[in-house]
Amino acid sequence: MSDNTKKRALGRGLSALLESESDSIATTRSANTGIQSTGGMSQILISQIEANPFQPRSRFEEIPLKELTDSIRQHGVIQPITVRRISKDKYQLISGERRLKASELAGLAEIPAYVRVANDQSMLEMALIENTHREDLDAIEIAIGYQRLIEECNMTQEDLSGKVGKDRSSVTNFLRLLKLPPVIQLAIRERKITMGHAKALININNPASQLSVFDKILDESLSVRETEEKAKGAKKSSSKSKFALTGSEKQEDRKLEGELSSRLSVKVKLARAGAGKGKIVIPFKSEEELRNIINAFHA
Repeated sequence: MSDNTKKRALGRGLSALLESESDSIATTRSANTGIQSTGGMSQILISQIEANPFQPRSRFEEIPLKELTDSIRQHGVIQPITVRRISKDKYQLISGERRLKASELAGLAEIPAYVRVANDQSMLEMALIENTHREDLDAIEIAIGYQRLIEECNMTQEDLSGKVGKDRSSVTNFLRLLKLPPVIQLAIRERKITMGHAKALININNPASQLSVFDKILDESLSVRETEEKAKGAKKSSSKSKFALTGSEKQEDRKLEGELSSRLSVKVKLARAGAGKGKIVIPFKSEEELRNIINAFHA
């Protein structure tokens, strides 16, 4: 297969590349193997397939899984799974766990599969790449898949871009989602906000500002365009506050923080917002500590 053909195949998803008959193991059905060959694809007994230890999927939605099960009962398995042979009559799943699970629920005894030869490293890479092309994955799951490809398969972002058929900026945006505060990542996973909202939020450098705009998205049902405008405003505000104080003013603020912390017996934080504005953050861990702080102000 030429380089251009590989790139086109990956652009359509890993399954297109896996259809190469030259890379498949085609055998005929026998009492020993339980496999029936159909060119580059084989029918394999489900009982002979074991789980993929590198499977990157973290969960299966109940309703889509039931819909796939019903579809398989009616039409059969449209897209073959991919396995590797690990012994004479044993196979290990490379990709297609949802199809395999749905086929089991549908009561099938065998499933169409491409049989590959792959070591653990290439198996992980193939599973992760195939998985990131699934339409039902949320953006955080895709980002985690990309991150695993970089960390566990020793890829650069440039390598990854070519492997998954996405431009470099798209890959970078997905990876940046993993730097968002956990509460925002959870909202992405639960589809409370869209990828458009998330992209606007990742352009805000300050986590506190990210959370502030995020709250507005939920409370005010902001559109992506409105979120982008809020993000621009938050970015400008953050930029102004960053350069509002001179070195001597910062030193004075640290001194004030020290004096207040000593007086109140808690670590006090002074945050400037520019133009003479700001806030003093006084944390407390219990009702007793709160009363002690209040008493300190009256002392």
